Amino acid sequence: MAVARQQPEASVENALIERVIAGDREAFYELIRPYERAIYLAAHSVTQNPADAEEIAQEAALKAFTHLKDFRRESKFSTWIIQITINESRMRHRKQRAHLYESLDEPETTEDGNYMPRDCADWREIPSEALERKELRDAIQRAIASLAPKYREVFMLRDVQNLSIADTAKALNISEANVKTRLLRARLQVRDALAPGYDGGWQAGGGSWKKVRPW
Repeated sequence: MAVARQQPEASVENALIERVIAGDREAFYELIRPYERAIYLAAHSVTQNPADAEEIAQEAALKAFTHLKDFRRESKFSTWIIQITINESRMRHRKQRAHLYESLDEPETTEDGNYMPRDCADWREIPSEALERKELRDAIQRAIASLAPKYREVFMLRDVQNLSIADTAKALNISEANVKTRLLRARLQVRDALAPGYDGGWQAGGGSWKKVRPW
């Protein structure tokens, strides 16, 4: 899975922020460069559309630049700009869905509702070497895309971008307990989408890993 560029130290980042606020526009490109991929992935986790994600990433960067003086530094800059990106993405998504009947939207559910994973008695870990195979990467992408937005957002921020539980909670404006609950359900649903007996298993054969079914 994609890994963000190495993040600058807090002191270096704060110095860049001060330069931008003082009028050094070029410093903003240096400030935001390590997070470009993370911003795009955050937008894509909501829109599921590459073109929209690119536009939103640009809008989020512009909004961050415009409002940088209002950044109170109570959280990391990366968390703040991802929160901006998520908000921009959700607004775009709502506008695009405005013509749909409200009854067709995802019903509201409480966080203590249970997700029941399929019975996968023969579930086993997917071998790390198989992750390089395009077929499995595509299957994982489809599994992530099939998640409900609130689960997909948490999964992308926590498991793909490796944000901490606390930073994920701040970026999505939810509690850490909700992050843990949604992440667990997202992982279970992704597991089910890849598990033997549902979407095929992964086993060695002929020197490579291939998709098989138990029947």
